[in-house]
Amino acid sequence: MTILSNGHLWNYSEFIENKNYSFNKKQILESLSKDDIDEAYLSISNWEGYSQTPLIKLNKLSSELNLNQIYYKDESKRFNLKSFKALGGAYAVEKVSRGKKDIVVATATAGNHGRSVAWGAKRLGLKCKIFISEYVSDARGQAMANLGADVIKVSGNYEKSLIECIEQSTKNNWQIVQDVAWKDYMLVPKYTMAGYSVMMKEIVDQIDNNKITHIILQAGVGGMAGAMIAGIARYLTNIPTTMVVEPDSAACVLESIKTGKIEKIDIKRESLMGGMSCGEVSLVPWEILKNSVKYCISLPDDDIAKTMKLLGNASFSNEKIIAGENSAPGVISLIASCEDQKIKKELNLNSNSNVLVIGCEGDTDREMYKKLVNQI
Repeated sequence: MTILSNGHLWNYSEFIENKNYSFNKKQILESLSKDDIDEAYLSISNWEGYSQTPLIKLNKLSSELNLNQIYYKDESKRFNLKSFKALGGAYAVEKVSRGKKDIVVATATAGNHGRSVAWGAKRLGLKCKIFISEYVSDARGQAMANLGADVIKVSGNYEKSLIECIEQSTKNNWQIVQDVAWKDYMLVPKYTMAGYSVMMKEIVDQIDNNKITHIILQAGVGGMAGAMIAGIARYLTNIPTTMVVEPDSAACVLESIKTGKIEKIDIKRESLMGGMSCGEVSLVPWEILKNSVKYCISLPDDDIAKTMKLLGNASFSNEKIIAGENSAPGVISLIASCEDQKIKKELNLNSNSNVLVIGCEGDTDREMYKKLVNQI
């Protein structure tokens, strides 16, 4: 090996198999329907500036891991927002506004979802209120303000910013556009997930769908993972092996898969994977994930910066890829799984495997990106 030959083992914290696994297309599409998915693609694909984001072959890494191919969906090229979240929040704003110009939309965010909502509001000429926690960087807050949003910083973590958003929106009759669902708030998160599913339609257009044998999906509250699995049910004829990856400090999907019910995580420390640092899986994606995710893996922060740098200097492919801290986990979990022979065998990763990973963001916080890649 060359890229991975320095003796360093790529770390994972926990790996589990879902004992309740049963990939049922009909059941999945009851949570996010074919019509929901098709309508989102029809709308978003007609937005000004829309184009498919690249599907890059990590050919150097696949050769080292003795896999047939690794495909990296590069969401750093998504509109000007550098994140897959551009598909969800902006689409949900479009759906809830229904052509009205006198509503105010509001959301709580760790960054990328808020930028999407702010951008969606700007597209339609709507006022927008964004609630962020004290852990969200000034650069990310400013990026939302630059899109015309009124940004309110809240003491505490993401959950505290969400509580404040709900309280203020209820008081002022603002329309909440959130990517997390709770009792009596299920429809809007479905809109965001329908937006995310556009990625799978693009992937099908970019690759022979029968070639995908494995797909690794990041999870925070689970919206993107649930949307992509619904996209698999909608678009793919074969069913790839599915694995969800999370920070070990906030592995809410993994812990919920263990027990078969939603488990709330008390986050003791914030992860570098900030957009994935969520304490509880959302209700809508949970209905999809609880049976259709085959494996879960959790990671420490140890290899985030190194992976970002290796993607950025073309060590893994023939292209330099600008990958944010939430893009690295898919690649890290794949390398760690291949290094652990027991997991590699369990996942049936071999020279015939074609693995899809999601590069869910670029340098959405440029200063953070520079700091991380330059420390290696």
